[in-house]
Amino acid sequence: MSGSASGGVSGVVNGGVSFWYADDGFPVRREPLGGDASADVVIVGGGYTGLWTAYYLKKAAPFLRVTVLEQKFCGYGASGRNGGWLYNGIAGRDRYAKLHGRDAAVRLQKAMNDTVAEVVAVAEAEGIEADIHRGGVLEVACTPAQLARLKAFHEHELSYGETDRELYGARETGERIRVVDAVGSTWTPHGARLHPVKLVKGLAAVVEGLGVTIHESTPVTEIRPKHAVTPYGTVRAPYVLRCTEGFTASLKGQRRTWLPMNSSMIATEPLSEAQWESVGWGGLETLGDMAHAYMYAQRTGDGRIALGGRGVPYRFGSRTDNDGRTQASTVEALREILVRFFPSLAGVRVAHAWSGVLGVPRDWCATVTLDRSTGLGWAGGYVGSGVATTNLAARTLRDLVQLDSGQAGATDLTGLPWVGHKVRKWEPEPFRWLGVQGMYATYRAADRRELGGYSAESSRLAQWADRVAGRH
Repeated sequence: MSGSASGGVSGVVNGGVSFWYADDGFPVRREPLGGDASADVVIVGGGYTGLWTAYYLKKAAPFLRVTVLEQKFCGYGASGRNGGWLYNGIAGRDRYAKLHGRDAAVRLQKAMNDTVAEVVAVAEAEGIEADIHRGGVLEVACTPAQLARLKAFHEHELSYGETDRELYGARETGERIRVVDAVGSTWTPHGARLHPVKLVKGLAAVVEGLGVTIHESTPVTEIRPKHAVTPYGTVRAPYVLRCTEGFTASLKGQRRTWLPMNSSMIATEPLSEAQWESVGWGGLETLGDMAHAYMYAQRTGDGRIALGGRGVPYRFGSRTDNDGRTQASTVEALREILVRFFPSLAGVRVAHAWSGVLGVPRDWCATVTLDRSTGLGWAGGYVGSGVATTNLAARTLRDLVQLDSGQAGATDLTGLPWVGHKVRKWEPEPFRWLGVQGMYATYRAADRRELGGYSAESSRLAQWADRVAGRH
């Protein structure tokens, strides 16, 4: 499951699912489904969404028989490969403001702000040690166009009630982190760094301890009302909840529901004290930027930099990767971002590279739904903001199931604007492959143009790509 990348990045452990598993170890797999079974709720997918949903259902109603079905092992997908950004971003907020009004979108944003604290509190209460550090989220601008977007973004976030967000100039930014060309930044306290695999493994153990049945190595091939079909048998339940995010396209009838967008990461070797002194980053904020093809990074618990961005954005036919293997050109491109941000780290070795997929709906809006006529529910389409959003989605699914079954009434969460949102499917091939490849080629071209220019106006190429993508 691992090997060395080529093309100037020899010695890099490539794939093996993720660095996080190389660091914390692979789990011993739980038993697959042993034949036909029944439950009160069956959850398809053993990532954050599925495990959090099982957790909150059992906490609310310990008598429920809850079964989780996972095709590989819990956390094999995005939950075990992400950048470890626990933060308050949610995909689709502006569209929800247009559809349901500003107040509804503000309520959604406040729920996301609170979700960061909820995850930290539950991890502490349940004894899950996941290298969590609440340093907030710092996003930097390195060109005039990026600075204009950053200031607009900052004001936009304030308009959604985030009054504790702060805007920094070049000097204040440099006091926090020494990104070489940074001309400004914005910081929110609603964020934390964590170790994704330690969180998902800890959560799976807690859920199992509550009495949830987890079957791994059990791919679900079809979901239909009251049935989750696998090669080993069918689990029947009044409620079947689909929590499969970027792997949704592999289910029967779901090929065009959410596009599996690829994201790639690298992790450096541990940095020395002198190297950290050259970088700064003492607050351990998660770090992002204002490029169109943006990057995201964290300072890990063991003193590395883990940094990600878009590599090969999409595979034809909605295919997913093979255990995270990443093209050498992508590894090199991510390393170039690292060195561009921190030239003093030019000699630092990249130790690991990996990739994973995230779920992207056609309108780029995360959703939570329970169809009361069929008992089928789903949550996802997080577009890369899933580490925290999964928790809010899970609590919302819990409330929807309890509302439908008569165990509880409507709640603040069941009234949030992302509940029950419907969106059209993606185009058939080859149109979606051509569209996504063209979109990200355009974003990269826009970034190159802005890096070499002095204009404060965002490249029109990126504006065109946004319209084609349906992001605005």
